[in-house]
Amino acid sequence: MNTKIRIIIAIAALLLILTYFFPLWQIHLVAPQYPGGLNMYIWQHQVTGDLGIINTINHYIGMKKIVQDEFAEFAVIPYITGFMILFGLVVAITGKRKLLLSWLILFGVIALVGVGDFYLWLYDYGHNLSPDAPIKLEGFTPPLIGQKTLANFIVYSFPNISMYIYAVSGIVAAGVLYYTYKKPTVDRKG
Repeated sequence: MNTKIRIIIAIAALLLILTYFFPLWQIHLVAPQYPGGLNMYIWQHQVTGDLGIINTINHYIGMKKIVQDEFAEFAVIPYITGFMILFGLVVAITGKRKLLLSWLILFGVIALVGVGDFYLWLYDYGHNLSPDAPIKLEGFTPPLIGQKTLANFIVYSFPNISMYIYAVSGIVAAGVLYYTYKKPTVDRKG
């Protein structure tokens, strides 16, 4: 790969540093008693937002309390991101297409595992309801992405800034890989 392509790969890798400073996902709840809505932001290492109020509401329908110390993912995700940054820089330094392909595949695997894990997290919270809850609801799964009405709440769930940063970095990697295969003048070593 030529120098220009290697610089683009390095920028795509370094772009991932920004994911430490922005949330990955946002859950927004709106109800008549909360017209301005309540927000929960899921970061690589923590959950922030109106967590106290959301936990109180969840208690009434029998959902377990959201406690960030119970999520092993928060201890692992920052290191996975760090690894992806370093791996991307190795790709940029070496200029090896096989490593670029490996980096891109790893992006895909991490995305699939992350979305699957998040879905299971949502499913668990919505289906393991306490039978002693003041308000009885059937088991449900909050939306992974999009909106859903649950009791008198409209729940919105959508990616936040860090997920878009991951997507841009992965799309750039895919574009560079495609370019190196399509352009006959590009150095195809590795």
